[in-house]
Amino acid sequence: MSELRLMAVHAHPDDESSKGAATMARYVDEGVRVLVVTLTGGERGDILNPAMDLPEVHGRMAEIRREEMAKAAAILGVEHHWLGFVDSGLPEGDPLPPLPEGCFALEPLEVPTEALVRVIREFKPHVMTTYDENGGYPHPDHIRCHQVSVAAYEAAADHLLYPDAGDPWSTHKLYYNHGFLRQRMQVLQDEFAKNGQEGPFAKWLESWDPDEDLLAKRVTTRIECAKYFTQRDEALLAHATQIDPKSFFFTTPMEWQQRLWPTEEFELARSRVPVRLPETDLFTGIEGRE
Repeated sequence: MSELRLMAVHAHPDDESSKGAATMARYVDEGVRVLVVTLTGGERGDILNPAMDLPEVHGRMAEIRREEMAKAAAILGVEHHWLGFVDSGLPEGDPLPPLPEGCFALEPLEVPTEALVRVIREFKPHVMTTYDENGGYPHPDHIRCHQVSVAAYEAAADHLLYPDAGDPWSTHKLYYNHGFLRQRMQVLQDEFAKNGQEGPFAKWLESWDPDEDLLAKRVTTRIECAKYFTQRDEALLAHATQIDPKSFFFTTPMEWQQRLWPTEEFELARSRVPVRLPETDLFTGIEGRE
């Protein structure tokens, strides 16, 4: 098999470890070159792990998040590139406050698009992954990440656009990550109940109508990657400022996850090659894939 390349585009450090990480680890293990592109430095992220809520951490947030990202990339075996924009933060309040000046979400679309086009044309991915139009959840950087990724996917192939950003490259397929599925929560919650335990997903499920699991209806591609779930969790824990080891992320026994839901889910959003859905491989239809 000739060299295949996968590019995963994410808004902040830690996003790569919570969205499609086991899939990336699997492809690395199969000899695929995988590049994670992180659009911002995560400078405005809250500290979500009480053990890291320290003055010396607050004062070095940008530096620490870079160190965390390097550890996670090493655990997953992926290459990594910072695009260099500034975290917008998650605005809260009613009404919402304005976004901070100079942040990623306020950049003119063509600025980060050209920067990402340059990386695409240099790395030459066969497949890209990113977020859907809602960003996975409505963080301004996640929504902007979607917009930039789609624009760059299209522009990188057009020799008339950004001519100073390298020779054109047509990425074959673009996928959206879809990891937050109600059905998965229900399956795991049912296993807790079967074993006489309360389970961590009850509140989520109570407020989420089964008929409104719209993301599940968009899934086109399921990647078998249970073997790499432990690696995924280790990468996530490397982002110590963002991940509390005692959080609900880690309450479901690994054996249950691997047995009951051994896949990660994606939606094929764009393709320049013929496809037949559903898929079990992001590289299906691409020449060189055996």
